[in-house]
Amino acid sequence: MRVAPESVLVAVVGGVLVAGTLFPWEDQMNPQTASPGPTMSARGHDITPLSAQRVAELATALTPEQYRVTQTSGTEAAFCGNLVDTKDEGTYYCVVCGLPLFSSGAKFHSGTGWPSFWEPFDPAHVTVKSDQSHGMERDEINCARCAAHLGHVFDDGPKPTGQRHCLNSAALVFIKMGDPIPQRSQPVTKADTVQTAYFAGGCFWGVEHSFSLAPGVIDVQSGYMNGKTGSPTYKDVCAHGTGHAEAVRVVFDPARISYEQLLEGFFELHDPTQLNRQGPDTGDQYRSAIFTADEGQAAAARAFVKRLAAQGRFSQPIVTQIEPAQTFWPAEDYHQDYVVSTGRQCHLGTPWWLKQSPSGVAH
Repeated sequence: MRVAPESVLVAVVGGVLVAGTLFPWEDQMNPQTASPGPTMSARGHDITPLSAQRVAELATALTPEQYRVTQTSGTEAAFCGNLVDTKDEGTYYCVVCGLPLFSSGAKFHSGTGWPSFWEPFDPAHVTVKSDQSHGMERDEINCARCAAHLGHVFDDGPKPTGQRHCLNSAALVFIKMGDPIPQRSQPVTKADTVQTAYFAGGCFWGVEHSFSLAPGVIDVQSGYMNGKTGSPTYKDVCAHGTGHAEAVRVVFDPARISYEQLLEGFFELHDPTQLNRQGPDTGDQYRSAIFTADEGQAAAARAFVKRLAAQGRFSQPIVTQIEPAQTFWPAEDYHQDYVVSTGRQCHLGTPWWLKQSPSGVAH
């Protein structure tokens, strides 16, 4: 799930994730490369290249050092950047345009003197080009939206990517998890095309990963929902005193995948007949639940469960709770994309989008 961590209630209106945009399409796109609409990343951010004029306007707010690094491909001295030793959980954004570039979950100590990451926040948020300056052949990385120089990427990083994205602190702005995120750095979603759903089906690691592979799903994030306290931590939830469920927030395009299709996959990837557990994981945080964003989702979920019961799909009664969604509290950074970052698989059922037809093509 990948979204910038935040400990605030996500605004949902009629099942729709509402967010604004900093960059009006018609003002920011280069007329020579204009397309019918903005270019969106898988994480829901507008990465349409900004015009040179707009970049110049944004650059006026930079300090001399930030300007030197981002606009003239400068490099700050090793061990001098203010973000080299930052260990807090959060996200690193482009200092020029605010696009999220790297997450603290992918940061590691390389010993080089520059902030280092093994993967970007979203691969589409950075671009790579050949750099043969200073008598060396390197791969330069730039912000995909404003083309700001960020640093270089090398093939000597840790698993699972083996890459080391070596960044200049001056090219970044760090926002700690829980702190307010500027509008320009938030996902840009259209209220008429993007909706949000919430599911709890046991350990959120595997549930998040399964939903992230569904066609039409834009973003998935692990978190805690429908408990009795605010800002819960993993330790709090595991102590069984907060009443929260391990849940996932699924942002999806209903034109490509319907809420009912998400429900179908949800009931395929977990066992809805197990009360307060999934397999070896026991406790109320592992309960089966659907947290609905509006009455339309609630009615659809109730009808779906009723239909499953009538079909006799399961040998035991379905115990899935259907409740109005309360505050979604994002889980700690190390829980996000856990299956991808660790390679550890959770024992879940197979949702329809991962099943293979006789022709070998997923249906």
